[in-house]
Amino acid sequence: MNFTKQKTKDLYLKDSHLENIFINEYLPAAPGDYVKVFVYASMYAEAELAMNNQTMAEQLGIDEKTVADAWEYWESMGAVRRSYSAEAGIEPAVEFISLKELMYAPGDVKPEETQEEPDLSGSEKKEMFDTIERMFGRTLSSSEVGEFLDWMDEERISKEMILFAAEYSLKRGKDSVKYISRVLHTWEGKGLHTKEDVENYLEETDKRHNDYRTILRELGFTRNATAQEKRMMDSWLDDMGYSMSRILEACGKTAGISNPNFNYVNRVLENWKNEAEKNGNDINDSDPVTQSDLKRYYEYLRKKEEKEADERLREVYRAIPKIVRIDEENRTLNTSLTKLLLSGGGPEAEAMKKKIDSLAEERAFLLAEHDYNIDYTDVRYCCDKCRDTGITDSGERCSCAEERMREAAEWKKTQKQE
Repeated sequence: MNFTKQKTKDLYLKDSHLENIFINEYLPAAPGDYVKVFVYASMYAEAELAMNNQTMAEQLGIDEKTVADAWEYWESMGAVRRSYSAEAGIEPAVEFISLKELMYAPGDVKPEETQEEPDLSGSEKKEMFDTIERMFGRTLSSSEVGEFLDWMDEERISKEMILFAAEYSLKRGKDSVKYISRVLHTWEGKGLHTKEDVENYLEETDKRHNDYRTILRELGFTRNATAQEKRMMDSWLDDMGYSMSRILEACGKTAGISNPNFNYVNRVLENWKNEAEKNGNDINDSDPVTQSDLKRYYEYLRKKEEKEADERLREVYRAIPKIVRIDEENRTLNTSLTKLLLSGGGPEAEAMKKKIDSLAEERAFLLAEHDYNIDYTDVRYCCDKCRDTGITDSGERCSCAEERMREAAEWKKTQKQE
């Protein structure tokens, strides 16, 4: 037995249907003319009758541009889908989307020819929506569901990331899709693509916020840091490379001023950085070597070297007494030669120079004969260019200064211990 039903041919005698999801979720927020276009065109779609924008505009008493704008709006809301013909001048075909299927049916509702295999099945997506609804304690609207689907299908954001972003937002008292979207896209912009990436980032961020609070407390502030202050503190920690203990030491310098502020601390840290770079110090050394310290270290080196040379000379004098007479005679000749040269020199000065050279040769011979190097009694400077003064004969800073600076840091520590 077959069953049939008489078909009504007259459009005015037919009934049109609107989904309750559309009436409750889409209609209230839509402009009135856009609703008129949607309902009127829906009637023709259900009756499978043709209609164009121009005729629709005339029938509804609106302009044709409003009709075109209405289709832009409904497509952006996910309620319709337009497809374009390759033939010029033909208006796009409008397909009304089943909003019930969009929310609850398995898989996507794209046309057969363009559908791609989704990462999640329809049941898995529904399970995710159920989880979010339990978290939020309310039912998701169809537009919210559409947003989530776009993130997964269009932007390829994983279910794990969406759920984690929803949980993160809820902990901050936010259950709006717009807020979750900002969270997800902020993470994406920072290159955070997995839950583990985000957890590591949040852990580091929490540590940085603790650093902010510590610095503010040290300066006597109980408020939160401003955006500019955060940038300044980030510069201290990241760009300049200061340790927290060194920053707090700089904050302590504000104890003597009437109005502690970040700019003052910043100047202190910049000065320390410049001084450290100039002297080759570690920027986080709380007791850096100053120019005065370096000068004292050079003086220490010279006295030490001169004392050691004097001890070697005494040793030679004991082993080779004849060198005592040579050195005494040499000193006398050098004194006399200086006086002669100041008065003009002459043949006598030349004779004295030859005698001094002769004594030097005799001294060298005696040292070698007793197994000493000829320079054994000389002062042994660490740097022959500046003779451990830090300044060359041309008046320039000696190249040994950087190495002496590092040595001075260790020497300074031993001086404190003594």
